Amino acid sequence: MPTRRVVTGRSQEPRKRFAEELKLLRTDRGLSLRKLGEALGWDWSLFSKMEKGETVGGPEVVQALDQYYGTATTLLALWELAVGDPTQFKERYRRYMTLEAEAISLWHFAPYLLPGLLQTDNYARTLMGWAGGFEGDELTRQVEARSGRRALLEGENAPVFRTILSETVLRTPLPVRAQWQEQLEWLLTTSGRRNVVIQVVPHSAGLYGLANTDVMFLKPTDGRTVAWVETSYSGEVVEETAAVDRLQHRYDLVRDLALSPADSRKFIQRMLEEASCEPSI
Repeated sequence: MPTRRVVTGRSQEPRKRFAEELKLLRTDRGLSLRKLGEALGWDWSLFSKMEKGETVGGPEVVQALDQYYGTATTLLALWELAVGDPTQFKERYRRYMTLEAEAISLWHFAPYLLPGLLQTDNYARTLMGWAGGFEGDELTRQVEARSGRRALLEGENAPVFRTILSETVLRTPLPVRAQWQEQLEWLLTTSGRRNVVIQVVPHSAGLYGLANTDVMFLKPTDGRTVAWVETSYSGEVVEETAAVDRLQHRYDLVRDLALSPADSRKFIQRMLEEASCEPSI
């Protein structure tokens, strides 16, 4: 079926027009929401909310939709109109990167994915190629940029980095077994550094706060604490003291549920041994 030409619909409200276009593209191809979710690797409920106008999603998912439907960057252009300010997210992320580079300590919680500072090149490439929709030279540039960030944890003046990983993170392997083993080995190597602490929250801890929220607490030299809160759709710098304190309290409760750093290393080692025994994928 030839790709249907997407109309900008300038006479309509941008958010509504974006939602309508998403639904039209999907139904034109006879796809259910579940089938679309399976094809792109996202939960189908996200696409349902986007088609209802409840959320516009993030640039990664929109780029993946453009690639899947063969609409070049049309959906991304409509998305930029829908969010109102096409530079808003980029500006927020640049602000975060500045704070990260200046921080003397970083405290993090990861519910689903490894933090960028701990990702191997293969993990980053798989994630950004699959979920981010990057390919070719652009994918290479993105991976190189993420690899460069790992240098932040090296050297005499490197910040203290503490991350708490849900067991889900360690139960979500890369498709290639050898690459996943490499990633687990890198976690063990990195956790041996004096400035890096890795803890794991096992499934046995049950339901807890922050279970669906990726958060990083950054402590600049001026003594305050800033939080970066990220979902699969967007990210936001949180600086208001009361809001940061609420997040910090939830983080502390999660840390109380986590295994000790030593037991967490043993847990990761078991994951590595299990991966070594599994048949090749």
